[in-house]
Formats: sequence, C-alpha cells, structure tokens
Amino acid sequence: MTASTQFVVARDDLKTCRLIETPLPEVTQLPETGLLVKVERCAFTANNITYALLGDQLKYWDLFPAPEGFGNIPVWGFGKVVQSRHPDVAAGEILFGYFPMATYLVIEASDVKKAALRDGAAHRQSVSPVYNSYARVTGDPAFAGREGDYQALLRPLFMLSFLVDDFLADSDFFGAQNVILSSASSKTAFGLAWLLHSHRKPVRVIGLTSAANAAFVQSLGCYDKIVNYDKINDMPATAPVAFVDMAGNADLRGKLHRHFGAQMKYSSRVGLTHQDAGSDDDALPGAKPTWFFAPDQLRKRAKEWGPGGIDQRFAAVWSGFTRALGPKLEIVESRGANAVQKVYLDTLKGDVRPSQAHMLSLAE
Repeated sequence: MTASTQFVVARDDLKTCRLIETPLPEVTQLPETGLLVKVERCAFTANNITYALLGDQLKYWDLFPAPEGFGNIPVWGFGKVVQSRHPDVAAGEILFGYFPMATYLVIEASDVKKAALRDGAAHRQSVSPVYNSYARVTGDPAFAGREGDYQALLRPLFMLSFLVDDFLADSDFFGAQNVILSSASSKTAFGLAWLLHSHRKPVRVIGLTSAANAAFVQSLGCYDKIVNYDKINDMPATAPVAFVDMAGNADLRGKLHRHFGAQMKYSSRVGLTHQDAGSDDDALPGAKPTWFFAPDQLRKRAKEWGPGGIDQRFAAVWSGFTRALGPKLEIVESRGANAVQKVYLDTLKGDVRPSQAHMLSLAE
C-alpha cells in the first residue's frame, strides 16, 4: 500500500463528499517518534454529524487535515500500528481512540505510558486532550469483539451521558421534577435516561421521539414516559422541568419553552444533528437555553475527584449499561468506500434506524 484513502466532506455542504488519496510515508520519512497506523474499524453515529456541524466552532476540522474547503470527520475506533519510530511502541499494537475517516493515520507518539499514548502533532493541540489520547488495548478483552464495538459505538457517547447526569445531579436538577430528553432513541439520550432511571434519581424521565421510533424507545425500558413530538402540547405544564436537547432542533426547543413557560427551569443543548438549528433563544420564556460543554465538566470533576476518580465512577456504571442496552442494538459492519458513503449519507438524512449501530472500514 502506497497511499492512504480519505473520505472527506465539503465543510459548507455536508451532502457533498468524495474520496481522495494521499501518499504514505516510508518509515524513514515518519516524524521522530512517529507511528503509521492502519485504521481498521470505526463507529459512525449521529454524533459524528454533530462533529461535522460544529467542525469550525469546536475545531474538529483541525484534527485531520483535508484539502481546502473540505473536512475529515473524526470517528472513534481502532487502529493497528504498522510502522513505528518510537522505541516503546511496537508494530502490531492495537490503539483505540479518535481517527480520521481514512485508511491510515500518522501519529507523533508522545507521553507514552503502559496504558496509553498521545498524539503530539502541533495541529492537534487546539482541542481537548481527550481527543488526542489513544488507549493501548492489544489483547484487552474489554476492547475485543462485540465488547470492542460497544467501546467505539457507545463509550464516547455514554461518557457524555455520564457527564450530563453528573452535572444535573450536582445542580439538584435545577429544581425540576421531570427531565425531558429529545431524540430519545439516540444513544446519548438513552444512556442518560438509563443513568437517571436506574439510579433512582428524584426525577421522572420523559423521552420525546417520533411515532416511527416509539416502539424502539419503549423497548429500552429506561424512560418513565414516552411522548411523540406531535403530542408535546398534551403534556401537563404544571410541574418544573429540565430539558436536554439532543438534536438542536430550534422549532422543537421553541415549542417546549412556550408550552412550559416559567416551569422550564433548565434548558441545555447537547447535540446538533438538525442542520436548521438556530433561533432567537433569548426571546424564549423560561430558562435561557445554554450549551453543555462536556470538557468543562470533565475538568471540574478531574480536579475535585483526583487522579482516577472519573474513570472509577464511570467504570462503575459502564458495564451495567452495556449489559442492559448493548443487546438492544443491531450492529451492522460495512466495508469499502461505497458502504461508508451510504452509511454517512443515510445518517446525515436521518435515515438510519435507531436500533442499528454501524461499524465501518474504508478498506475492502
């Protein structure tokens, strides 16, 4: 193999996508401590569309350079080291972390430790360190087979669920009696619902979903009530609520604020899969909608809980979550450029069934 294939999208029109090829370096051409990593498989979910929509704002486009006007969408997955100039990293090692939609990635290995290493490339330092860290998972059963798929498909999203849950609990749910989650069929939403529901937090969990997805949401068993989007005005507006917006749908957000009025005690935007997002949020009744930025909560808890504190608390709930809800998903594995393009465009259009979870590889 002499070239790396990349799947890139137009930054101003996400429907436009193409394949490009870039030459692969010889081992002697790698940066000092450089690794050439073959991207073996990765997860693709609606959250990756959020990465693309916020690519400029949150610097996701900076991570993996692409031709001018195009971007390479970051994905969580697995790669194998095929060439190494670092004395402590061997060819054949398996890494788990943030990869481009490509067949290869060059990593400038730094902070190499037994369990992890970091990409020290200068162009990657403008984002949260979590996006530049790679777990060294060779031979680890927690990252093999179906468990490995759960790591790629669910772990990054469940970490977000975990941090939102922690933030809400730490804020006493802003006095709300009900927590409303939009896009209730999404992985981040049902991860948060599972945390809220399974640990008997002092709130009821209400999931908003489409009629087409209602049966799947019901099967998850982690919502106290499920409401179709066209029935929002039928919900009682007498009790205080907190709203976690997983889709960034401005029209939906406006309807909920106007329906609940002063009873809307907290309104947070987490996801942005709807490309028409954007409204005059300042004019809405109730609490002003704000962005939930996970790295802020991550830094806060890292300082308060000390080394390993976040990992210990996360691990305490992760295995229970995957045992309960992992089997609810049909994991679909697809290989090759045509399959990757189809899954990407279907996800962009919202045409992927919520019960499906996609693992992809550009290599045939």
